Order: sequence, then C-alpha cells, then structure tokens
Amino acid sequence: MRCIPAKFDKSKLREIDERLAAIKRDERVSIVLAIESGSRAWGFPSPDSDYDCRFIFVRRMDDYVSPWLKRDVIEDELIDDLDVSGWELGKALKLMFKGNAVVLEWLRSPIVYEGVDDLTKELLDLARRHSSRSAVARHYLHLGERQRRTYFADEKHVQLKKLFYALRPAAALRWLRLRPSESIPPMHFPTLMAESNIPPDVQQLSDALIGQKRQTRELGEAPLPMPIRDFVDAEFALGRHWIPKKSDRLSKTAIAEAEGFFRHAVRLLATS
Repeated sequence: MRCIPAKFDKSKLREIDERLAAIKRDERVSIVLAIESGSRAWGFPSPDSDYDCRFIFVRRMDDYVSPWLKRDVIEDELIDDLDVSGWELGKALKLMFKGNAVVLEWLRSPIVYEGVDDLTKELLDLARRHSSRSAVARHYLHLGERQRRTYFADEKHVQLKKLFYALRPAAALRWLRLRPSESIPPMHFPTLMAESNIPPDVQQLSDALIGQKRQTRELGEAPLPMPIRDFVDAEFALGRHWIPKKSDRLSKTAIAEAEGFFRHAVRLLATS
C-alpha cells in the first residue's frame, strides 16, 4: 500500500523509506501504516515545509507476553526537515476510541509511505463504526478555540499562514455538523472545504492563501480577514451548542471488535 503524489521529492522519499527500514530493523517491529501527517498531507505546504512521517507499529510476539512491556512510542532522531515517530497499535486503538482525531487523520492521510492494505482498511472501518463523534467534534472545537485565542484574540495583524490553524478545525466542525452520521472528516484541507459548503468569500480567500503558501514560506501579516473571522467564530459558537457534553460510551461490541482486530494484526505481523 503506497500513495505518493507525482511531484513528491524522490530523494526525500528514499530517505523516508530508509528511516522506516532502519526502525523496523533496529526496533524489531512491523509497520501497519506509515503516512505523512503535516501540512503536506493537509494540502497547504510551503516550499520549506517539514516532512512529518507518522506510523503505527506492532512489536514482536514475545514483547507482548513479557512482564516488562516496551514503550508504546518510537521517536526517531529529528534530522533536518524530517520528523519520524510512531505509536504502537494498542495505543493507537485506545486513543482512537477516545476520540483522538490525530489517529483518525492518519487513517485518512492522502500520502501513504507504506502499509498493510487490508489491515488499514479494517482499522478505518472500525473507526467509522465506533469512534466517538462527540469526542472528535470536541477535539476540533477545543483545538480551534485555542488557536483563535492564541493568534487572533487581539484583532491586530496576524501571520496569514496561521489562519489555517483555526480555519481547518472550523471547517471540520462544519463538515461534521452537516453529516450527523459521520465521525471522521477528511484530513486533506481542500477536500474538507469542498465537501463542507463553505461560503464563497471564505473559499476564495482560502484558495488564494493556499496558492500563495505553495510559492513562498512567508505570507506576511495582515488584519484577520472579516469573512474568515466570522466563519470561524460562527462554527465555534454552533459547536458549543450542538456538540454533546459527554462522549459516546464505548460499547461492548466496539471493545470486542477492537480486541479481535488487535489480535489478528499481531498474529499476522508480529515476529517471534
């Protein structure tokens, strides 16, 4: 399983492949899925954007039956513009069922470095059936409100590239609000916007900023554009109204299916 854009830097791809191969060899793990998680996967990179490779892994069978369990996180050395780290499958599953939108975004990344196709599809199906919609929505609400307070609270000039930090969560909330039966918004920002019936003035501003960001690392500063401010504030206000205060309770069926998937993945991938 591999999905790489045609214009992807081939030398960087080789470096990522080499880093993942070294992790599998040195840590003695198998990789369920390895993807790009940063601005390149969101669809609004700058020419100098970092590469943020994230992966889900399975350890050796013996590591799961030891009283001294190994870490459920692998963090490789940060070198230049390449950041590589991953979560053990059990950790990823537990976080996913708590409504951790990071794991869900990994499953919908448009840039896939490697993965076990059948397992990844099963994991995404599991997430769609049992992820907590209310917890995912609260994740985006709290993220967006925090970014709004941090960067745009004083209504003065702002770094335009940081508009995406609040605009993306607001668009995710709108996508969820318009789809009461869905719980996993697209990770790719242009797709998210296209599927969310965004007001035309907000869409035009967003498209222009993405186009500029692809050409230069610095978009400069300007007052917060009123259409984006109104859109973001409106979606956050609506979110505070429609999002339930409590997460959906994890059912016994969800737990049983997650355990079954975990055991299947470990038996399939874990070496002795």
